[in-house]
Amino acid sequence: MQAKPINHTLSVSDQLVPTDMAAVAAAGFRSIICNRPDGEAADQPSFAVIEAAAEKAGLVAAYLPVTTQTLDADNGAAFGMLMAQLPKPVLAYCRSGARSTSLAELAAVGAPAGESDTGISRRALMVGAGVTAMTGAVLGARQSRLSLTS
Repeated sequence: MQAKPINHTLSVSDQLVPTDMAAVAAAGFRSIICNRPDGEAADQPSFAVIEAAAEKAGLVAAYLPVTTQTLDADNGAAFGMLMAQLPKPVLAYCRSGARSTSLAELAAVGAPAGESDTGISRRALMVGAGVTAMTGAVLGARQSRLSLTS
């Protein structure tokens, strides 16, 4: 597990496995979000297996699977709702951490007025997760927000 902090309530990681859950809890995380669809890779544990291990370690687990094709503002909003509801800090994961970071960016884009997404974008670039094909969805959401508020 390679947890990369995005802000004080969210970190992202590559694929977690059931044996990681004790370390995740020991690191202080209280919740996990799985952003990787079941069956994406043959060696990937299912969310049900991860969820059972997480609960055994005292963690709350949520499932919001996305692909590069389904990454959009609606999934960003759903990620934001999970972040509002889950005990913090949260560790979100996918194959590499890039989708989870993009979802955090999308959630910040849809945040109420006065909450900036600039810091999340900057941290995403610093952890190497923001410069991906998925960034187009984030930029598109920003453009939509700008045209709605103009």
